[in-house]
Amino acid sequence: MAASSSVTPITVSRTEAGVPPRHSLLVRVTHWLTTISFIALLVTGAELIVSHPRFYWGETGNSGTTPLFSIHIPASRGTVPTGYSYTMPDQNGWSRYLHFEAAWLLVITALVYGIASFLNGHFRRNLWPASGQRSWAAIRDVFARYLRRAPDIAGAHTYNVVQRLSYFGVIFVLFPLVIWTGLALSPAFNSAFPWFVDVLGGRQSARTLHFFISIALLLFLIVHVVLVAWAGFWSRTRAMITGRANSQEGL
Repeated sequence: MAASSSVTPITVSRTEAGVPPRHSLLVRVTHWLTTISFIALLVTGAELIVSHPRFYWGETGNSGTTPLFSIHIPASRGTVPTGYSYTMPDQNGWSRYLHFEAAWLLVITALVYGIASFLNGHFRRNLWPASGQRSWAAIRDVFARYLRRAPDIAGAHTYNVVQRLSYFGVIFVLFPLVIWTGLALSPAFNSAFPWFVDVLGGRQSARTLHFFISIALLLFLIVHVVLVAWAGFWSRTRAMITGRANSQEGL
């Protein structure tokens, strides 16, 4: 009688089978450069707000002008009326310098990412919702899957409709607006392109708009990190570093 033999099946993952990476090298590099610059902008932007936590509308605004609204925190300058009897340490010098440096890193990164993504079809292929995703039912299904923490095998290798819509809004709406309003705060840019600033209502209006757009980007970042953690922080982070995702993971 012939001896029976058992064969252990070999499981080949989707990445081993030649499936393209979840994130291309372009997306990974620009993602982390954007992360670095955005964190630097948040920290330095907060320091700049501390130096003058009052916001105005129009072309001019100063300590003697009635603000549109104020953030009720002590300022780092004694000339700014805040209602507090003390001032915060003044970090305006280095924070202003680093803020503009980080802003230019963000602008250059965005240009490289945008031009390359148009040329290689990344926007059309990965960010524009596919035909089967253009419905409220598809959106509800994604949120329901997140709430149930149900795995989405296909989702480990592509963007779902909620990701596509949110990334599309950030890339084509919020980022251009935050760059526009940020450039409007530069005296040199204002002198060269005054109409670019006037259409916003003036430099102080641009600063106020810049603040609210930055808040919207911060909220996006918080939700983004929470959902990444909810879906599997290390697996998603690994995919953004190596480009590869485990075919058995995904939300």
